[in-house]
Amino acid sequence: MLSATAITAGYHPRQPVITDISLAVEPGATIGLAGPSGSGKSTLARVLSLLHKPFSGTVTIDGAVVEGFRYRAPRQYRTRIGVLFQQPRLSVDPRMTLRQVIAEPSRANGKPDRVDDLAELVALTPDLLDRRAHEVSDGQLQRACLARALALRPAYLVCDEMTTMLDASTTAALVAVIRDYQKESKAGVLAISHDMQLLDRWADEVRQLDP
Repeated sequence: MLSATAITAGYHPRQPVITDISLAVEPGATIGLAGPSGSGKSTLARVLSLLHKPFSGTVTIDGAVVEGFRYRAPRQYRTRIGVLFQQPRLSVDPRMTLRQVIAEPSRANGKPDRVDDLAELVALTPDLLDRRAHEVSDGQLQRACLARALALRPAYLVCDEMTTMLDASTTAALVAVIRDYQKESKAGVLAISHDMQLLDRWADEVRQLDP
């Protein structure tokens, strides 16, 4: 289980964005998280992804309390969580080709890359793999980001408004890939979105963050 307990976090100690928030994602389950802009959804996502250290509270992964965040997060915890961000163009190095984007986690962790298999999984055709971010659409780039997030076969996937910039058909396709991965791996998913219709269809349970 990936859980946050009594999390208070933000970017200035005197002005926390979220206060005393607890949330848990069980293996195999999809938890939806909704709320207006400014309610702290992305901040909580970054805490659960070990990318932002909270002011107080604990994050646990399968019963183990995480002691470090960002570059201090132990590798065995970082690699258990895959992350998809709202704006794929801000989450990739623009100098990289899609092939390099997908291979990045595997190579950073000394694992064989599975670029061709992962690209096929997310329906990226081979001709796209040697293009850079500015040479592909938002949907194609987000497909590459999903392939990157799945490269190390994470036990948990945090999807922070991953469909905001996508059309309906691409959204449906990416959600289907995640569902198939869940079915095969029993991964837990945190799905953050403003789209309540999407969350109602996708999630087993939907939590609401108040501003």
